[in-house]
Amino acid sequence: MAPASAENRRADENGGGTGRVVLSAGDIDRALTRIAHEILEANRGPEGLVLLGIPRRGYPLAVRLAAKLAVADPAVDPAAIVGQLDITMFRDDLARQPTRSPAPTTLPAGGIDDKVVVLVDDVLYSGRTIRAALDALVDLGRPRSVRLAVLVDRGHRELPIRADHVGKNLPTSRAEKVRVRLTEVDPGIEADLVAIEAPGEDGADK
Repeated sequence: MAPASAENRRADENGGGTGRVVLSAGDIDRALTRIAHEILEANRGPEGLVLLGIPRRGYPLAVRLAAKLAVADPAVDPAAIVGQLDITMFRDDLARQPTRSPAPTTLPAGGIDDKVVVLVDDVLYSGRTIRAALDALVDLGRPRSVRLAVLVDRGHRELPIRADHVGKNLPTSRAEKVRVRLTEVDPGIEADLVAIEAPGEDGADK
């Protein structure tokens, strides 16, 4: 019997809970490799690039992207171009989720002034997280331009925000949940994965 495809596997087989797996660890790695090459092509090289990951899972994705940029272009110092952008106090849902804990904002030594900032997140949904990230950037400096890279775009936008680099466009219903699990931040999983949960299944909504 042929092995099950990524789309037919269940997330609980990989220690990731319930849900239908739509991206395996290998799929995620290949998507990040492609995004890294797209970023270099769009920027015509690595000059002035800064990657800012949005906690929680955007930051490890940004670290991985920086490493892939360095493989594609030896002029890139991955440790020197990665930072983390906390958006907690800029969110518009704080009244509904008052217990959200801030994460530290860390910028590369060169800051973001006149840089090409690539915001990195795991899932693009309503666009409200990215709006908050753009507001947070205003307090930190004046980038030359801002781009957006996401692992998954699931649609259902509520704001006029579009990703420049997408690992996978994933049509979903609003009732479904998209779960991204990464080994850096999700204890107990054996491998990275992206899964879709049907209504009624347990898991973090995204």
